[in-house]
Amino acid sequence: MDMTRAPGSDVAISFCAAAGLGLQTAEDLTRQMLSKAGYYVFSTREYMSRVRGGNNSTQIRVSTQPVRAYVERIDWLFALSPELHSNITENITEETKILADASVMEKEISSLGRKMIDLDLAKRAADLGSPKFSSMIIAGFIAGIFMLKEDSADDLIEKRFSDSDLSEKNKKAFRVGLKLGEEYVEGKPVLKIPDKPGDDEIFLDGNSAVALGSASAGCNYITAYPMSPGTGVFSYFARNAKLFSSVVEQVEDEISAINMVVGAAYAGARAMTTTSGGGFVLMCEGLSLAGITETPVVVHLAQRPGPATGLATRTEQADLELALYAGHGEFPKALYAPVNVESAFKMAGQAFYTAHKYQVQSIILTDQYLLDSGYDIKKPDPSAIPAPISPIKTESGYERYAFPAKGKYVSPFGVPGFGKGFVSFDSHEHTEDAHITEDRSLRKGMVEKRLKKLEAMAEEALPPIVLGPKKYDTAVICWGSVFEPLKEAMEIIGWKKAALVACEQVYPLSDEFCKIISSPCKKIFVEGNATGQFARIVRSLTGEKADELVLKYNGFQFTVEELVRELDKLLEKKS
Repeated sequence: MDMTRAPGSDVAISFCAAAGLGLQTAEDLTRQMLSKAGYYVFSTREYMSRVRGGNNSTQIRVSTQPVRAYVERIDWLFALSPELHSNITENITEETKILADASVMEKEISSLGRKMIDLDLAKRAADLGSPKFSSMIIAGFIAGIFMLKEDSADDLIEKRFSDSDLSEKNKKAFRVGLKLGEEYVEGKPVLKIPDKPGDDEIFLDGNSAVALGSASAGCNYITAYPMSPGTGVFSYFARNAKLFSSVVEQVEDEISAINMVVGAAYAGARAMTTTSGGGFVLMCEGLSLAGITETPVVVHLAQRPGPATGLATRTEQADLELALYAGHGEFPKALYAPVNVESAFKMAGQAFYTAHKYQVQSIILTDQYLLDSGYDIKKPDPSAIPAPISPIKTESGYERYAFPAKGKYVSPFGVPGFGKGFVSFDSHEHTEDAHITEDRSLRKGMVEKRLKKLEAMAEEALPPIVLGPKKYDTAVICWGSVFEPLKEAMEIIGWKKAALVACEQVYPLSDEFCKIISSPCKKIFVEGNATGQFARIVRSLTGEKADELVLKYNGFQFTVEELVRELDKLLEKKS
């Protein structure tokens, strides 16, 4: 089966290099340069858990049409460092053009039974003054094979390197590579520049999208103890704190992070903390505190493989059940799982809306693959995010936990200093005016008051994205970042009376999703974990069991090709 796009429409480029050799700089420059030239670009990266050394890789797909998913295929491989990982070596074919420095890579490439093109990078970079210039030579080579102008990256280089001397040296390295690339393709670009729509598109990655969506929702207080891959959102806020009018606190541990957010939200801030699985575990008590105090809090949970430290810089979708059942006791929460970059922007805004409307805790579930991937999207519109909900101005006799009037689900939310009322707060079970109580009937009423919010939240739950034929006999169900590679895979195999059902909100489930799951169709769940967590949650809530599971849990994202192979077999089976 043909697993490529139309001939000549898509080029997959991979970079491999040790940390510290400027790989990220070359990737960023190449991506921006090609996007600026008019191509559609998708990029994603994987990296080892170390500051220097190892062998990290980046994939850039360059296309004449929108492209948003990782593929196994490698058309051009630029290898700067030895000990290539199996995710690279297994995907090198006779068609792969391998470019490297013979003095560094020839023995390894030969052992793979492949030939390489010697760019003599070590000598060329040394002539320019530093081994790090090898990555800039490669960026220039890529510009050359696409036949871009020699000054196509000048402004990008100047922006990246403020030192004028260093900037000029990098420009020189770029031009050395560009000339080599032009000579290699003999004046014929590997891909023609497409007719791309106007200037309303920008390149955005998952980290930036979550941060921008949160800022658009009014987030003005964020905390974190740095933990990959959740740190990117925090770093984006730190760089733009003045623009966002936000307080950014790097704290001593995750317990402090969640407790400071609860305190800030009690005082009226629109607060969020960002972490990963191991840090989120430490936050569970604080999340429970927010639950009983009905404090609107947003947590960004960036998933990575566990248990414990697991694979600290890889990707997985194995924290869904952790998020759903986090915190002792019973209290409502909302879980959102962005399916792509646009969704990351919208779901971040939706998480804040739900948290503040229902005075609950919203959890945004992303993963390393989504956060570190990016592509061209239409500029997100901050006005599309629901406006912040303001606290009430309290009066004398205000009761923070008053039972709501008939038909209502929340107590009036006031904050200290805004009005005449006294705004109290206590982690114990409490009376309507927030005094500690052990009254059995009052306890029962408070628990029911909090849980009743789920009814209204379920009525407003976001419907799933449904793509494919209107009449189908198979539903291929996913959540989170699996969506884009799965969508491309199903486009390749031709749907075959199958619909793609993608959930951006994974709890509570929408009526629309429940209708799909209860219909007499075959149900295939595709998840990045070992146990089919979403399928298990869906069964517990609806009684409907998955017919098939497609699971991946080796620390890497699904590729388009492997999903084609898996689904092609399953969709041939009779329902």
